[in-house]
Amino acid sequence: MLDWSKQFSILLLLDSNGYTDQYSRYACLLAVNAVDTISSGQEDGLENLNRWHELHHDWLFGHICYDYKNVLEKKLSSRHAAKHNYAPLHFFCPEIVCYINPQQSELSIESLGPSPDEVFEAIRNSLPFAPAPLPSLKFQQRTERGVYLQTIKLLRQHIYNGDCYEINHCNEGFCEDVSINPPDVFHRLNTLSPAPFAAYYRLHKQYMMCASPERYLYKNGKRIVSQPIKGTARRGENAEEDCLMKKCLRKSIKEQAENVMIVDLTRNDLARSCETGSVKVDELFGIYTFPQVHQMISTVSGTLRADMQYTEALRYSFPMGSMTGAPKVKVMQLIDECELSRRELFSGTVGYITPDADFDFNVIIRSLFYNETTRYLSYQTGGAITYDSDPLQEWEEMRLKAWALERIFS
Repeated sequence: MLDWSKQFSILLLLDSNGYTDQYSRYACLLAVNAVDTISSGQEDGLENLNRWHELHHDWLFGHICYDYKNVLEKKLSSRHAAKHNYAPLHFFCPEIVCYINPQQSELSIESLGPSPDEVFEAIRNSLPFAPAPLPSLKFQQRTERGVYLQTIKLLRQHIYNGDCYEINHCNEGFCEDVSINPPDVFHRLNTLSPAPFAAYYRLHKQYMMCASPERYLYKNGKRIVSQPIKGTARRGENAEEDCLMKKCLRKSIKEQAENVMIVDLTRNDLARSCETGSVKVDELFGIYTFPQVHQMISTVSGTLRADMQYTEALRYSFPMGSMTGAPKVKVMQLIDECELSRRELFSGTVGYITPDADFDFNVIIRSLFYNETTRYLSYQTGGAITYDSDPLQEWEEMRLKAWALERIFS
C-alpha cells in the first residue's frame, strides 16, 4: 500500500503496528488524493469542517497544527518563523480510502474514482517495498545543553512563583540542505520504533514521518476519549532491568505528579463539551512498553453533550494538555517565550473523521518533518517540567527521545 501510494501528492497513512485496544477500528488506514479540501487559519476553521461534513457525510483526513492555538485563544501568538509552512488547519476528502481491520483479516477499499477492484489490483501489482539506505546525517541542536539547563531552572522558578504548575518544554534538532526519500525514512522509523499511532503524511512538498505512541482524542457515537502520556523511563538492558525500570516508573512520585496534573487538565477540557457528571478517569498511571521507552498513560472519557457539534470536542481540548501543561494559556505563553523554534505540526495532530462523524486523532510526537523545497529536515523532543524536575535529567530524557529519531540516519 505504501509503495502504491507514492504516486499521489496528497496522502495520509495511519498504522497501528499491531497494537490493539478497545478503541481500535483499523490496523492500517490509507487515504490518497484530494477531491475536496478544508484549509483554514481562521476562527471558523472547525465550523467549516463541521459544516462540510454535515453536507457531504464523507471521509475527512488531515491535521491541526499546534499553532492553531493562536486562532482559538486571542492572547496567544508564535514569534518564531515557520520552517515547514503547514496551514494551521487542513483536511481533505480522499478519492480512495483503504483500510485493514484490527484482526488483519480483511482489506476494504472505497473509491470515488477507479473501481475498488482496479485499486486492489494496482496495490497487489506494486513492487515489494525495498527501501534504499538512508544518508548519514548529524543533527544540530537549536538549544545547546547549557542553555537548555538554564531554561529548565527558569521554568522551575516560574512554577515556584505560582505562574504555572507544569510546563512542556521542547528543543529542535535539524539538518539543512539535505536530500532524503521520505517513504524510506518512514519505513526505517516504523521498523525501529513501531508505535500505535504511527503516520506517514504527504502534502505536496511537505512530509511527516511519525512514530507516535499517544492518542489525543477519539470519538465513538457520543463517547469522547483522551489518553494523555506523562511519564517516561528508558528500556532496560535485560528482562530483569527492564522490569525494574517499569516498577520505578510506576512508583515515581514525580512522574505520577506530572501525569495526574495533565489528567486533571484533560478532565477539565472534556467537561467543556461533555455532559455534566459524565467525565471520568477510566485508567490512572497505566504503564505501557514501547521499543525505546516505557510510558505512563492514563485514560479519560466523557459523553458529548447533545447540543454540541463534534468539532467542539476538538475546539475545547486543543492543543492537548500533555504537550502544554497547566494552566494552559499561561504555559503556552511561556512556551513561546522560552523555546527557540516554532512548533508548527509538532505537538499538533493528524487523524481521520468517518462518514458517521466518529474520529481518532494522535499527538504528533516522535516525528520527523521534511520540506522538499527548502531541503530542511527537523524534529522536536522534550518533556514535562515540574518543580521537582532535575535539569540534567530533563536534558537526558529529551535526548533519549531524540536518539530514537536520529539513530535511523547513523
